[in-house]
Amino acid sequence: MEEAKLLNSIINTAIDGIITIDYRGIIETMNPAALKIFGYEEEEVHGKNISVLMPEPDKSAHDGYLQRYQGTGERRIIGIGREVRGLKKDGSTFPFRLAVSEVEYDNRKIYTGFIHDLTREKDAENSLKEYTEILEERIRERTAILQTLVNELEKAKEDVSLSLEKEKELNQLKTRFVSMASHEFRTPLSSVQLSASLIEKYAEKPDKTNIVKHTGKIKNSVGQLTGILNDFLSLEKLEAGKTNAEFQEFDVVKFSEDLIEEMQMITKQNQVIVYQHTGISSNINLDPALLKNSIINLISNAIKYSGENTFIEFITELNHSQLTITVQDNGIGIPMEEQKNLFEPFFRAHNTGNIPGTGLGLNIVKRYVELMGGTVVCESAINKGTTITLIFNQI
Repeated sequence: MEEAKLLNSIINTAIDGIITIDYRGIIETMNPAALKIFGYEEEEVHGKNISVLMPEPDKSAHDGYLQRYQGTGERRIIGIGREVRGLKKDGSTFPFRLAVSEVEYDNRKIYTGFIHDLTREKDAENSLKEYTEILEERIRERTAILQTLVNELEKAKEDVSLSLEKEKELNQLKTRFVSMASHEFRTPLSSVQLSASLIEKYAEKPDKTNIVKHTGKIKNSVGQLTGILNDFLSLEKLEAGKTNAEFQEFDVVKFSEDLIEEMQMITKQNQVIVYQHTGISSNINLDPALLKNSIINLISNAIKYSGENTFIEFITELNHSQLTITVQDNGIGIPMEEQKNLFEPFFRAHNTGNIPGTGLGLNIVKRYVELMGGTVVCESAINKGTTITLIFNQI
């Protein structure tokens, strides 16, 4: 008798719910914790089928589960803990961990269910997920500090190193950027520092020729830094889904001629950009900003990887259904075995040597072109040049 009282006290004071049912699934007892979890009074559930505490589809299928076990002995819940959902009196559902045991008592079988409410654990998981998303957003916002680097050249190496180190946690892409940027920033910044020192020296004489020479080097180095930042900011906007194509109709010939006039100013000695258009008309429907960025990137690569006294061909062709844009050079080319990685972020072929670059340009071009519904095709061979073709459907 004392043992029964002790057992009854333990059951009534347990923090987890304990429910007993008979072989038909009829509720015989529910301890106070179980009643509180489901929101019932004891008289409301005593004698009812246990399925009253279950949402669909378990509600309709439970009796079948019980009959199948009694007929076949196949265990699906009994003796095997699992996570399920319960139905409260107010109609709401909640997750809980269920463990069911079978007991032989007074020449009959009784099934005992032990219920651990998982609501708090699930709420904690959701809170952690929300906190993680907020944290990731804050980290993305901190990338904006990169835009200030151009105005802080003297301390840029330290600032970039610290800032990019924090971004490594974002993903593998940011980690690779840290490695690339730490190298690409060092060279132009060192050049700026040396040229600034030499300018001070030549200003004392004065030596105008050398002063002009070294101010030119500073401008070139700043241009390299600006290009790196622009590539990264473009990639960051793409990764964040903030870049969208804004289609409008414009004249591709006038667009291209203006662009060539701008690009011709940065060519090497005796490099010439040759433009040609063929087609039934010159009006196209694309995003001019994304298209300009893409073509500037391709022509810049052609200039960079081609020698002096060379031609760079820029061709646009428009027919009834398709616009094709081609940029072709006679430069160093891309090794065949490396072309499969050409549009991967930060990829640079092994034959680029000391030619500066981030390896982001073609990845950005491909993604801009795809935003406008186009495709990119590359043909290249070592020392025979590279041809990049952009293809857009025009209706």
